[in-house]
Amino acid sequence: MRAMICAGATGLLLAAAAPPALAQPAGAEAEAMFRTTTLSLSAEGEAKVAPDLARISLGVTNQAATAAEAVRANAGQMGRVVAALRSAGVGERDIRTAQLSINPQYAYEQGSPPRLTGYQATNQVTVTARDLGKLGAILDAAVAAGANAAGGASFDLADRRPVEDEARLAAVKALQAKAELYARATGYRIVRLVSLGEGAAYGGPPPPVPMARSLAEGVPVTPVSPGEMTIQETVTGLFELGR
Repeated sequence: MRAMICAGATGLLLAAAAPPALAQPAGAEAEAMFRTTTLSLSAEGEAKVAPDLARISLGVTNQAATAAEAVRANAGQMGRVVAALRSAGVGERDIRTAQLSINPQYAYEQGSPPRLTGYQATNQVTVTARDLGKLGAILDAAVAAGANAAGGASFDLADRRPVEDEARLAAVKALQAKAELYARATGYRIVRLVSLGEGAAYGGPPPPVPMARSLAEGVPVTPVSPGEMTIQETVTGLFELGR
């Protein structure tokens, strides 16, 4: 946060201190700023809310002696995973391909050139779960169908606007309270709000919760709690002060 009080000089004093070329302000607005005591402030507001959707990254990785065999095995296994996701209630629009790759695999031995050992095919999708109560069932279904790789889970809101507006209102109230505090402390009163601006918003989705190890080792996925999100908004304001 920053706070700055600017007390301008009168036109008469400005003319006496400045060279003739600078004695005249560029316009009426600029002159008024020099004749006015202003207060420039910023403030933050926040709103807390429970997320209502989750995004999970699931995939299949296969290895085979040839690229064609790896791709064929991967396609069949991923097809079963996608079918299981749909059966678990995930809509078509909520399954998006995030990664599709085929890479050669090499063995490295000291004193010898790399030796090709086969190929690895990977297909990963991002799944949006709009009913958090079904998240566990979705994960179980994907793993049972053959998903053996995962990037993690992150939580978000389907509609962030109402919560962002709540944080904006809190920020404006905080800005007004701070302005009144500074004005009283310096023996001034607030005449009017000259300008109001908005800074960068904070409070995106929490970092993904890692799950790759659980899936790779074939053990039950650790239960994930969505918790609570904090949305923050920043506002800035310029106030005119008077005695």
